[in-house]
Amino acid sequence: MAEQTHEVPETHLTGLKQFAGSSVFSPDMRPQMAAASGAILSTQAELMTKAFALQMTKITGSHGPRLRQTLKSLNVAMKGLQTAMSDDTLAQAFQDYVIDAGQRTVLTLDTLRRRGDIFIEHEAAGCPPVLIYDHEMICDGKDMSRPCNYYLLRIVPPDGTTVLDHKRPYIIIDPRAGHGAGIGGFKTDSQVGVTLRDGHPVYFVGFRRMPEPGQTLADIAHAEAAFVREVIRRHPGAPRPVVTGNCQGGWATLLMAATNPDLTGPILLNGAPVDPWAGRVGENPMRYNGGVMGGAIHPMFQADLGNGVFDGANIVANFEQLNPSRNYFGKYYDLYARVDSEQERFLDFERWWGGFFLLNEAEMRWIVQQLFVGNRLVKNEAQLEPGRNIDVTNIRAPIIVFASYGDNITPPQQALNWIIKSYTDEREIEIRGQRIIYMLHDQVGHLGIFVSSKIARKEHSEVTSTLKTIETLPPGLFEMKIEDYEGPVEDRTFTVSFHARTMNNLRDINDGTDDEDAFAGVARLSDQMAETYDVTLRPLVQAAVTEDMAEMTRKLHPSRLQRSVMSTSNPMVAPIEMLAKQVTERRAVADPANPFLKLQQVWADGVIQSMDLYRDLRDMMYEQTFFGLWASPWARWYGRTNLPDRTLKRAEDLRGLPEVQSALMRIEQGGFAEAVIRMLILLADSRGSVRRDRLERSSHVLNMDEPFKSLSPDDRARILYEQKLIAEFEPDRAIESLPLLLVSASDRKLAAEVVQYVPGSIDEMAPHTFEMLQRFRQVLDLPKVTGDVTEDPLAPKRASPPVESVEE
Repeated sequence: MAEQTHEVPETHLTGLKQFAGSSVFSPDMRPQMAAASGAILSTQAELMTKAFALQMTKITGSHGPRLRQTLKSLNVAMKGLQTAMSDDTLAQAFQDYVIDAGQRTVLTLDTLRRRGDIFIEHEAAGCPPVLIYDHEMICDGKDMSRPCNYYLLRIVPPDGTTVLDHKRPYIIIDPRAGHGAGIGGFKTDSQVGVTLRDGHPVYFVGFRRMPEPGQTLADIAHAEAAFVREVIRRHPGAPRPVVTGNCQGGWATLLMAATNPDLTGPILLNGAPVDPWAGRVGENPMRYNGGVMGGAIHPMFQADLGNGVFDGANIVANFEQLNPSRNYFGKYYDLYARVDSEQERFLDFERWWGGFFLLNEAEMRWIVQQLFVGNRLVKNEAQLEPGRNIDVTNIRAPIIVFASYGDNITPPQQALNWIIKSYTDEREIEIRGQRIIYMLHDQVGHLGIFVSSKIARKEHSEVTSTLKTIETLPPGLFEMKIEDYEGPVEDRTFTVSFHARTMNNLRDINDGTDDEDAFAGVARLSDQMAETYDVTLRPLVQAAVTEDMAEMTRKLHPSRLQRSVMSTSNPMVAPIEMLAKQVTERRAVADPANPFLKLQQVWADGVIQSMDLYRDLRDMMYEQTFFGLWASPWARWYGRTNLPDRTLKRAEDLRGLPEVQSALMRIEQGGFAEAVIRMLILLADSRGSVRRDRLERSSHVLNMDEPFKSLSPDDRARILYEQKLIAEFEPDRAIESLPLLLVSASDRKLAAEVVQYVPGSIDEMAPHTFEMLQRFRQVLDLPKVTGDVTEDPLAPKRASPPVESVEE
């Protein structure tokens, strides 16, 4: 449950606003000002105390057991030494370890040499995508009227994989956040692999290392929309494509879908930071960067040093600092400790991790000012182009959000809170005909969400196989849950259910919003500092920087330098290759029980823990500094102009929307299709959750059986939307008017049987579902339900096995 938030009384805020608009400190306002300041100071103290307590609890709760485990491992290693001494094998064990450790050192250095060579070759080739699949160019953004460095690839199915053109195509948009493209498809268990195995055509949106001159994010959004149109043109008989956006590609997908609401099919957002101010106190230190480092002025200055181009290696360095023990020691130790088996895995990942990409200054400035520091997207203030605000509520396609508590870059609050801030409540989602489905994972990390670890793989495969039924859900907010069902781990099948959720369910993921108010002052200072820098120092910096200087700055970046200096081009490194070949021929692996190997592991565990302790203490200081600066009364007064969220409609105003009134005017109009869909929606609303087996029966009826099969996708969506509004605002009249839609006795009987067939046997029905079915029959003058309907009443009497749906 969400913790209680601490709201400043409205009278206190009124006093602050009056003070803000007055040039004279009126004595009449002093009591109000004192009360407001006292309340804010109390909130600030509570935030800082809470943050400190949570951080200390985390530190003591994690490092205490780890230290005890390290001491236990040390005790085991020392006992191993004593045993070796008593057995008179200590000298031999030490000799074996020294030989093994020396050989592993050579092989590790050779792997780093190979990494350096791969880095140089990769950059010389323009940093092509790291996809493991063959691909062909379909569209190139540089040839468009508004050139950009993005392109569209078609993934060529590997041998033995059959792709059907009538199946819904998938478009995967990789993140352009410092690294290159391809992370969504550089493993067989990645998004590309899962989708190909299901027989869907797959397209991939990548990008080149260098942006086109003058390129903006608006140009990219236009190019991505053009890519989607091209995929639709290539698959005229298939449903509209699914667009998957990973991390930065997620909010970019939102931008494209919001500005082209009728273009895409379902959109999947994986670990996408749409609401960057959100998070939990005591966690998620990355969101404080803007408040501690100065906001937009920092990337602006770095872009000027790059002669108008921002170096993505700086973004990668920020990611690495989130977990220094892993990025600066752990991954290298793992390579060293298991060098005989880890070399290729290490090099495959480093090929992507070490591919540093560039952004134009205008692109990076938009990302910082409009999104990460300004947080304007969720306030409906962000603009890709002047005069065109980006409104995410314009999106009509289903939106599926995948978030994880194990993601320290995009925590669930940043991936989901935009929903709370964009819609009045879940009813507005329904009224707008929108379907938003979210999934939460407990463990998988940021990269695992779209690289696809074993933990995340089931989510991606289940989303792929369930998309054809998601579009038959009535409009609303749902949580998708996946549970183990049966079978061994690797081939296990899963049960999927959809649970109707409210905004309060999303709020429960948070711990209050008092901490978010502090970011408003950061946003205002960032804008003012950026403007001041733009008209004072910037002309001097830009005049002093040449393209040669900018290229030299990029080459000397520590992330690049550590790779290039270890390449074969360095005369001091080149001999390692021959030495490694000799070591490989004479490799002598130490016994895993060697006590010195155990001591080595104890030492590594100690180094990793000490670095983790430094990280935790640093993050605690970072958070305390942020709240100390920006949660104070003065800072909140300073940020008041950036504080207001998007103005939302009042709940009582939703009924007055034109689309609602239009639907209610047709409550007594329609026929068999409208009646069945209305009853299915009323049943779904009464249940609150929908199991996948029931949803699949509903999907089959609405897609494969007449008269629904003859409906166009747009007509089917229109009826679903209209009947959802009727069921939402006039549920009793919706039931009472059913006889006007079903005039003949045969239609009434058939409709009642169809509606009973979808939820399954009576024994599995919830009591309110059974009661609703009985009410339908009473209104339609039909006998009460007495038995199960196990066969599809709309199926032809001598039907062949069902033909595979085009949506599968």
